[in-house]
Amino acid sequence: MNIGEAAKRSGVSAKMIRYYESIGLIEAPQRTQAQYRVYEADDVHTLRFVRRSRNLGFSLEETRALLALWRDKSRASADVKQLAMSHVRDLEAKAAELQAMADTLRHLAEHCHGDARPDCPILSDLAAQPGQAGACC
Repeated sequence: MNIGEAAKRSGVSAKMIRYYESIGLIEAPQRTQAQYRVYEADDVHTLRFVRRSRNLGFSLEETRALLALWRDKSRASADVKQLAMSHVRDLEAKAAELQAMADTLRHLAEHCHGDARPDCPILSDLAAQPGQAGACC
């Protein structure tokens, strides 16, 4: 199948497929005499794996490691679990950071009158220097 069909079947755009090939994340497929890429079902399966990994927030390097583990039939599942749990901790830390940002913005918005007056605690907080009296939270 050509790259367009592989993209359609895998859910990975043709542009991303080319990119993944260029960085060595996936192997370049066979080519015809006219230099068109020819993908097999296994290539599509690999692309789906990459898409799922990326959708779960794994970095390119983490995805590369997961692919290596997936291909290594003698791997220990503990290695996969360790990588996944490290990623879970990263996701939880990011979620906590996002929650803190939302809490701060909510607090600022609650103290904004939202009327025709020019003074705004949201803008004042954004403009304040760290440690300055106007800095909120």
